[in-house]
Amino acid sequence: MFGFRFLENFNYPYISKSIQEFWRRWHISLSSWFRDYLYIPLGGNRNSPARTYFNLIIVFLLCGLWHGASWNFIIWGLIHGFFLILERSWLGAKLDNSWRFIRHAYTLFVVTIAWFFFRAETLPDALSYLSSMFALHDTEIVKYSITGLLTHEAGLALLIGLLLSAPIYTVFTDKLKSIAVSAQGTAYFVYLLPKLAVISILLILSLSKVASSTYNPFIYFRF
Repeated sequence: MFGFRFLENFNYPYISKSIQEFWRRWHISLSSWFRDYLYIPLGGNRNSPARTYFNLIIVFLLCGLWHGASWNFIIWGLIHGFFLILERSWLGAKLDNSWRFIRHAYTLFVVTIAWFFFRAETLPDALSYLSSMFALHDTEIVKYSITGLLTHEAGLALLIGLLLSAPIYTVFTDKLKSIAVSAQGTAYFVYLLPKLAVISILLILSLSKVASSTYNPFIYFRF
């Protein structure tokens, strides 16, 4: 918006096929900082496997605490640290020889389960969500149901999120660029004008959403 160019901080993390790949794509500035200023000074993977696993647990324990002094964040960090250790010890080799769909499904499953703890306000809330997700409760006392949560607005947001979590935008813009190059003089209308129109519409919708919301705490208010 102000003309500055920064490195991409998220590189389509939901197309990852392992937790290791997920952390190469997710919150790149944060994961790079923890790698350079904590994991490597602790010894990284230069020592014994046991020491490497210990370093990973420490890094992700502190990564959880960095987000907030809550058991939920600690559990979220430990889940990622635990599966990174599994992938380094034996699971990674199994995944490399597995069908791509299985690897992708495994990654999404682990990441999603971890997000329950990250997003929930309290630990009981997170456990309640998980209980509903796996139907581990009496149907008469269900607290969360898909019909109550999946409104039309949430459904539309979910659909857009599913589409844009894959590199569709990158493929589309690359195609437009190639068309613009071949069009030469009309490149502005072929490439820049549609892009400007889409960005403008998204900006207007985002401002409308913010203006219509009554409570918008800063994302790191409690961190």
